[in-house]
Amino acid sequence: MEVDEVVRLPRLSRVAVCGGTHGNELSGVYLVRELLKGRKQVMEEEERPPSVLTVLANPRAVQQCRRYIDTDLNRCFTHAALKGPSSGPVPYETTRSRELNAALGPKGSPGAVELVCDLHNTTANMGLCLIAYSDCDWICLHIFRHLQRKMPDVPMRYIHFDVSNKESYSLDSVGKHGFAMEIGPQPHGVVRSDVYAAMKAGVQHMLDWVCFFNSGSTFEGEYVDVFTMIKHIDYPRDGETRNITAAIHPQLQDRDFCLLHPEDPLFQTFSGETLRYKGSEALYPFFINECAYYEKGIALSLARKRRVMVPAIRVQTEREEEEEEEEE
Repeated sequence: MEVDEVVRLPRLSRVAVCGGTHGNELSGVYLVRELLKGRKQVMEEEERPPSVLTVLANPRAVQQCRRYIDTDLNRCFTHAALKGPSSGPVPYETTRSRELNAALGPKGSPGAVELVCDLHNTTANMGLCLIAYSDCDWICLHIFRHLQRKMPDVPMRYIHFDVSNKESYSLDSVGKHGFAMEIGPQPHGVVRSDVYAAMKAGVQHMLDWVCFFNSGSTFEGEYVDVFTMIKHIDYPRDGETRNITAAIHPQLQDRDFCLLHPEDPLFQTFSGETLRYKGSEALYPFFINECAYYEKGIALSLARKRRVMVPAIRVQTEREEEEEEEEE
């Protein structure tokens, strides 16, 4: 692809803004509730504004202020989980994932919503992150750059989980384009006004960008730093009880996206010993000491950073859409 080539992409007619996928991540819960009260048109002068669907994803977990009721809803959107057996006892979140897939998808189908933005909080010191399954989804990457320009005082990163569409497991994978907007640090079960305000601004700027895109604006190509997840690291554990035997080292705590070099302090045992990072290359840690990941056996994740050239894009005209449909 030529650097100056403009990629033409279909209009984003429907956008889903989802909160409460995890019922104790309260910024998204309260933002969705606010939006559900009665959303004003984002740009009244826009002739063809997107239809914005506002979804409280896991209402039972929200009601109880718990991450989930039976199982993690944000791991229930693989093709296998969505098409699994429905007879016998089925976890609440499995049933709910299928309801959401029917409303916003079906996943991988032409009828799926064009864009899903799923709102999350983390206890880790990660700032604002967009997390997506693609490092070449030009819609998501251009939205990310728009947010960076509009919110220069907020630390912001684009995280790529290299997982196939079939195995992608989170709610945002139901849309034709999708990402999680993850903001922290914020304790679960708590809403902080500064974190809420950052999320609200991020969602507003995202919806503004969709309107600009649909109106025919051309977005110039540029480079974006992408953090691709390489692996997870678990806590040291007792061989018999499987209890953890160490915590994140003080020199690493709260240093998400600060390069971790081989032999840097990684954990501090409860007896005071320093355990060092034994990897062969320097990588970027994130989700450091995330509260919700203790049960998943994840102390932190590690990513490799690279620069991705994002091409210029604009919306397809109606005639271009018709020509493309005729070719198919």
